[in-house]
Amino acid sequence: MVLARCVEDPDVTSGVHVDPFISRLLTEDYRLLQEQHRDQVQIMNMLEAFRLLPVYWLLVVPVLSQVRHPLPMLWMSVGDNLTAGVSVAVRLALQDLKRQPPPLGDYEVQFQLLDSQCDPAESLKALFDAMWAEPNYLLLFGGACPSVTALIARSLPALNLLQVSFEASSPSLSNRKLYGNLFSTVPSDRALNQATVKLLQRFKWTRVGVITQEGPRLSEMKKDLSRQLLKADVQVVSSESLSEDVCSSLRRLKESDVRIIIGQFEEDSASEVFCCAYRLNMFGARYQWLVVDGGTSRWMLKVSGCTDDSLLTAADGSIRLQMRRLGNAKTPGISGRTPQEYQDSYLRQVIQDRSDVSPLHTFAYDAVWVAARALSQVMEAVKLREKYSSQRNVSVRGEEVQRTLLEAVKQTQFEGITGPVFFRNGERMTSIELIQFQGSRGVLVGDFSTSTQQLRLMNQLLTFTGPGPARDQTLVLLQRQHVSFLLYGMMSSAAAVTIFITLTLLFIVIRRKHCDGSQDELLLLGVLLSCFSVLVSGLDGASWSSWSSELLCSVRLWTVSLGHTVSFTVLFITTWRLHPAGCSLLLLLLVLLLEVSVLSTWQILDPLRRVVLQLGPQSVSEDQDQVVQLFCERCSSSNMQLWLAVVCGYKAPLLGLGCLVAWSVRTLDHPEPLSVFAVTAFSVSGLLGSLLTAHNPPVQLCVTSMLVLGCNVFILSRLFGPKVLDDGEPSEPREDEETRRLSGLNQQLRTLTAQLDVEIESISMQLRETSELHRGTRGRHTAGGLRSVTWSHVAQVCSEDRNPERDPLSPDDINSPEHVRRRLSVQLPILHLSYLPAVGGVSASSSSLFVPHDDYFLFH
Repeated sequence: MVLARCVEDPDVTSGVHVDPFISRLLTEDYRLLQEQHRDQVQIMNMLEAFRLLPVYWLLVVPVLSQVRHPLPMLWMSVGDNLTAGVSVAVRLALQDLKRQPPPLGDYEVQFQLLDSQCDPAESLKALFDAMWAEPNYLLLFGGACPSVTALIARSLPALNLLQVSFEASSPSLSNRKLYGNLFSTVPSDRALNQATVKLLQRFKWTRVGVITQEGPRLSEMKKDLSRQLLKADVQVVSSESLSEDVCSSLRRLKESDVRIIIGQFEEDSASEVFCCAYRLNMFGARYQWLVVDGGTSRWMLKVSGCTDDSLLTAADGSIRLQMRRLGNAKTPGISGRTPQEYQDSYLRQVIQDRSDVSPLHTFAYDAVWVAARALSQVMEAVKLREKYSSQRNVSVRGEEVQRTLLEAVKQTQFEGITGPVFFRNGERMTSIELIQFQGSRGVLVGDFSTSTQQLRLMNQLLTFTGPGPARDQTLVLLQRQHVSFLLYGMMSSAAAVTIFITLTLLFIVIRRKHCDGSQDELLLLGVLLSCFSVLVSGLDGASWSSWSSELLCSVRLWTVSLGHTVSFTVLFITTWRLHPAGCSLLLLLLVLLLEVSVLSTWQILDPLRRVVLQLGPQSVSEDQDQVVQLFCERCSSSNMQLWLAVVCGYKAPLLGLGCLVAWSVRTLDHPEPLSVFAVTAFSVSGLLGSLLTAHNPPVQLCVTSMLVLGCNVFILSRLFGPKVLDDGEPSEPREDEETRRLSGLNQQLRTLTAQLDVEIESISMQLRETSELHRGTRGRHTAGGLRSVTWSHVAQVCSEDRNPERDPLSPDDINSPEHVRRRLSVQLPILHLSYLPAVGGVSASSSSLFVPHDDYFLFH
């Protein structure tokens, strides 16, 4: 110890002389002793530490583990009453977060509540005030009214904020260009509309009606549904709103014959809607209700005015589309709870707190987990960057951190209480449940996955009131009216027989070469064209190509029109030749040129084509909810009435003139006048019959064919029958020809006789007047008066002698009464007797017309 002290204190040895060698030894020994002493102290300290380690572990470590890093968030709500049911779910989520291992368990979520009051101005003011004060916020939790949510969501990028909501479901918020920083654990209402459209397409419903409750959210939902229905080619027959009188809105849907009804209303309006549906009989096998709702999973069907049985009957079979609010997993999710365990805990806590159950509590629970996971990942990334970065002062609210937070939310994926939680294009992917109301309970009959856009139906659970799904409208069974094979066979056979007879007659006419053979040949050609039109009119061109159908229509028109024109014009010319003012075949050429011009213009400007004519329903079956709709196909053009008027415009005058000429020669013993009357009657009847039966092709074919063939048979039998019979008698061919020649000559003589009768009657009247005048002035012998009377007689009888100076009463005058009397007494008997009755002349009794008037030619 003395040596150690000497070494430590140089003053002690200042007066003592010490050998240097000894001094170095003493110094070395002292250092060794000091190191040994330090080692002993360290060993003793380590032993003490190990001895106190259990105490440290028991006392210090629990205290350090309770120190968690805060994660500040802003919670925007609508009010205390609406937040109470959600707060229970949020507290359960925070409790489950505490039990999580690091790094998630190292953070504590701290909310600052902001009341939006559903006022955009108040909401922005509260948000700016919170952002101005400490701490720095990175995330906005919750949501508010749709108008407030939309306004705040658009301002989030400028504030470097990200919002995780559990009630933002408006379809308008799906626009990622405007609302790129908004994420919601509640699926968008667009998903409900997508599921509705898929269900309509599954059952091939293309005609629906929509009834919507008034409100901001449901109005946006209705607009999106209309766009999706239009895109899917689904017709919205009627769109009504739930006004004060619900039954009036439903009545308008019923008047529009709406069978598939899409209802967008809250659960508190369901009872009133189905009560009116029961009163209006809008339920059962003919109707299908699709209720698109984001409310609770069950309805409380109870309303005054309808019994419970009535409501259950009206709602039976209706399908409700709603979001899946509770997962069906049997294994614990990220929180360590199964969905059912969480549901039990939530209900117990709600009963304990005496608060109302919120329909969004499961989405709020998962929203807390989404926000906490994203913020914890960002904080860990910031710590890692600060540890290895030369820049120590990094702003937590920087743009880089905001991008990191945005990516963290986009990549979120875990098994939550509501099912798998992940986002695609900013929208929550989930399942839409299809619950059918059967009896007094709801049965899950299918679901729609928003991620795969696939609809799954469990057909073994799906039931309908009728034999199958309701129809979107009365089933229309289209039935085409067409000419039956039997009817066409009968008409074509009759036409073929007529054509055969006509060809035979044409062969005979050409072989015999009658004097009027050219007219007969043209008449038979017209008959052939008419008969051929019957053959082509019965052909069914439905299975033909478009070009073939148009060609068939054109052939029908040309054959029937040309056949009629040629036949009637030939008859008209033949009849007119019996008249003194006869005509030639030039008229036939002019009529044919007019006919061809009109038909060619029609064919070029407005060609005929096959068109479908819808007819009235034939029968209706109320039980089967179906109607038979008749339709037919016919040849028509765009201006069919105009062209028919043009054709009738030149044919009607020809028919009228022909009838007038035939009437003037009706007394003649010839078949042509009667044939003209018959063809005119058949033509008018055929036109009227064709127009009146245009809606019924079988009846039209039967009527028109019978009239055309009947007209042709009449012409053949009336005009060519006697000729064929006469030609069949070889013993008297010359006598027949002579008879025909004499008949023609006789007709001319009869015509001249009629003209002479008129002239004689006129002369007789003038002579009567002359005689009376002569008797009255016989005593006075007035030369001027006689000269005037005689001058009138001269003008009528003999116009060659017109010398006014010659005395008409002179016996030498050729026009004197004596000479006139003598000429009449000699010429008239000879003229009348020359027309013998044997050849059709005037009877001798006709001369009696002049017997009583002999006195008129005598002058006393």
